[in-house]
Amino acid sequence: EKTGKVLGEFCRCYKEQFGVALFNSVRYEIEGTGGPQAQLLHRKVPLEDHVIYSGNIFQYIEENKKWRNRFCVVPHNYGLVLYENKLAYERELPPRVLINSAGYKILTSVEQYLELVNNSLPGVTPKSGHSPILKCPTDFPLILWHPYARHYYFCVMTGKEQEKWRAVFQDCVRHCNNGISEDSKVEAPAFTDAIRMYRQSKEQYGTWDMLCGNETQVLSNLVMEELLPELRSTIGPRLKGKAPERQRTWIQVSDAVYRMVYELAKAQYDAAVARCEQERPQLESTIRTDMDQIITSKEHLASKIRAFVLPKAEVCVRNHVQPYISSILEALMTPTSQGFAEVREVFFKEVTDMNMNVVNEGGLEKLVEYMEKLSHLAFHPVKMQSCYEKMDQLKLEGLQQRFDVSSTSVFKQRAQIHMRQQMDDAVYTFETLLHQELGKLQGKDDLCKSIQRILERVLKKFDYDSSTVRKKFFREALLQITIPFLLKKLAPTCKGELAKFQELIFEDFASFILVENTYEEVVLQSVMKDIMQAVKEAAVQRKHNLYRDSMVMHNSDPNLHLLGEGLAIDWSEEYSGQPEAEPAAERRRRAKQVVSVIQDDEGALPYGAEALLQPGSPEPREPEEAPPGVPPSPPDAVKEIREALAQESLRDGTGAEERLMNGTDTSAPPSPRADVPAEAKVPHVTPAPPGAQSPSPACHQRSDSKTGEHGERSPPQPRGSTESGEGVQTEF
Repeated sequence: EKTGKVLGEFCRCYKEQFGVALFNSVRYEIEGTGGPQAQLLHRKVPLEDHVIYSGNIFQYIEENKKWRNRFCVVPHNYGLVLYENKLAYERELPPRVLINSAGYKILTSVEQYLELVNNSLPGVTPKSGHSPILKCPTDFPLILWHPYARHYYFCVMTGKEQEKWRAVFQDCVRHCNNGISEDSKVEAPAFTDAIRMYRQSKEQYGTWDMLCGNETQVLSNLVMEELLPELRSTIGPRLKGKAPERQRTWIQVSDAVYRMVYELAKAQYDAAVARCEQERPQLESTIRTDMDQIITSKEHLASKIRAFVLPKAEVCVRNHVQPYISSILEALMTPTSQGFAEVREVFFKEVTDMNMNVVNEGGLEKLVEYMEKLSHLAFHPVKMQSCYEKMDQLKLEGLQQRFDVSSTSVFKQRAQIHMRQQMDDAVYTFETLLHQELGKLQGKDDLCKSIQRILERVLKKFDYDSSTVRKKFFREALLQITIPFLLKKLAPTCKGELAKFQELIFEDFASFILVENTYEEVVLQSVMKDIMQAVKEAAVQRKHNLYRDSMVMHNSDPNLHLLGEGLAIDWSEEYSGQPEAEPAAERRRRAKQVVSVIQDDEGALPYGAEALLQPGSPEPREPEEAPPGVPPSPPDAVKEIREALAQESLRDGTGAEERLMNGTDTSAPPSPRADVPAEAKVPHVTPAPPGAQSPSPACHQRSDSKTGEHGERSPPQPRGSTESGEGVQTEF
């Protein structure tokens, strides 16, 4: 009942916002005033035919309370795919688990995790001396925690591995959180505005940490935000057993409710979108026919609201916002600009190192090998980590409480996404210009000079685009911080009076003009001038290498953007020929990979067998006779365990012996999960490198199972998993 009520109110908000968003989209299409043109090229092709990372990691299986070795693959869509072992992955057996990490936090200590678990169910805390909810057999855990959905427990053996996996997991979370497509000019703004309007109707202003994932995930989070306190007070007192057992049960209950909410949210949201899409042709026809009248009507309404609201808003801005704008801006500028400077430094270092290595080790053949790696630099979680870490310094301190900013994570993540995009734009521009030059070069010296010259050109373009992107980010962040604060301050004196302005809207135009939206635009205008001025002054003073708005790079490369429209560059195929065809399993094993694996399942397990099992758990079974085609295992216990696990997965085929997290077998048709929806869109799929098709013979010779970086193509997505066209998988 509660879920239905929340979803019903949201769908009403969505229908209202859809008409407004459609009008704004058509108006922008007709009037179109874009910003400065980017100097760097933008890669259109997604990062396909690659995996980001793969390697062995221990996972805690809750059903049998064991730690088991798993082979984890992170494909181009940033899902986490866990296989029984590497052999199962190469033979395209169904994965054990597929995880969409939107909304999760990555924890690296059990203490952090226990604190969050204790806070999730107040009054239930294990007494000293009692076993906690989780014990980790090593000092290097990696825990995926979610406020509503189930948790995932992993561990590794060394601090270096932990840091590497943490960077990979954080990249997955960052990518999956950014799940609402900005390419959608109507549905996306309609959805986010409807979420904001709904929360403001409940007097919840400011940033929201759970605006994570695709639309249905966000909507599920919205429902759970209201439902969870009621659920906790109703079910919490009825939980039985010791404190750790009650906590474990509570996590399972919350997860089960979250799944049910997800199913309801998906059904109702899809129905609301379908209804709006059905009405869209008629609405768009009306907009195009009556555009001038709608604009005139809206401006008339805005003038009346402005006369009523603006005097109060300006006083509020002058007293409560204006004095703090420069402080907020400085707090944002320092870590963000340091992050972009680090992006520039990493790019410069990688290209310079490549240039030196190409000259020292051999010309074009080495260049192809290095360009294959360089083209994926933006998607290398470990190499990019030094850039992302700069945003950890972002602290708004007292400003955060003053402006009701619950967390800075929204701004950190947004800046990190911009960093990755700028890095990829720089790399793509560099390889496009270099590819154009290669036919004119003679010898290593020419190649070296050309690489250096192109690097300098690209860095100039990077500096310009970096300034543009950062200024836009600063303006948007300042608005995100100040506008909710102003709306909350003005609500007691203004919000109740807005209803009287409804009569100023013609009935025919009521679908495209809303009083509430127009009121927000007026409030925005009251502070926008101060924000623009603050960012402009920072640029005039050349703070953090920002450029003035009047600084425009005219016709610096008039034909560059035409180059970017061409076919993607395939370095290995174009310069080394097409490699011989390989069997599917071999191509899967040798899939090109952005980050090298830490351990390889081809050899012995990277960790001792005793680490696989908790104390007191059953001993592993004796290995059975290996199936034909599988090489005999060496006569040591670790190898025998690995072989036994491999045979288990082969015997299971399409059905897993070990029960999955939700208690269903992998042989059963997977049902969608709330935290990992099958249809989860991750629209900002990372652009693919142009030269990411097939490696040169030289690359093949260097490729082996320990690097996993070279191969003919990336593995197909796992069979039998529920997976959307966009490639984000469910957990099943």
